Amino acid sequence: MDVQTILIVDDDAEIREGLRILLGGESYMILEAANGQQALEQMTDTVDLVILDIMMPGMSGLHVCEEIRKRSPVPILFLTAKAQESDKLVGLMAGGDDYLSKPFSYAELVGRVKALLRRYCVYRGKAQAGSLNRDNILSARGIRISLDYNQVWVHGEEVA
Repeated sequence: MDVQTILIVDDDAEIREGLRILLGGESYMILEAANGQQALEQMTDTVDLVILDIMMPGMSGLHVCEEIRKRSPVPILFLTAKAQESDKLVGLMAGGDDYLSKPFSYAELVGRVKALLRRYCVYRGKAQAGSLNRDNILSARGIRISLDYNQVWVHGEEVA
């Protein structure tokens, strides 16, 4: 299983630390950037998700998002104090895939991260916790599910 990489971009060191601890505990590889320029320098094909603050000194998160979009389809989750509907719309129109306002629930953040990574990795064909094999079977933790037929196996035994 490939380790998925998340780039956290926020000028607040405490927020970056909290996210690193939370998401690192979920077995993700974490990269950090304190500003937009650092984020763009760290953007490579190995990054699977960007968590991006909008309000940062220098280059705004919206500008960073636009620059990332010029070279990558990586999912971008805006995590910001800007909570107005118009702010969300601007973020999504700039190329963001999801938007979560601060303060936020850790459980909701982890759920959104997992959903974005699942969709992105399946679309790109990257391996993740449940991986597809050539027979179109999803496998994870002793459970196999046929995506073409109505069949499920638990530890090798077919179940109804």
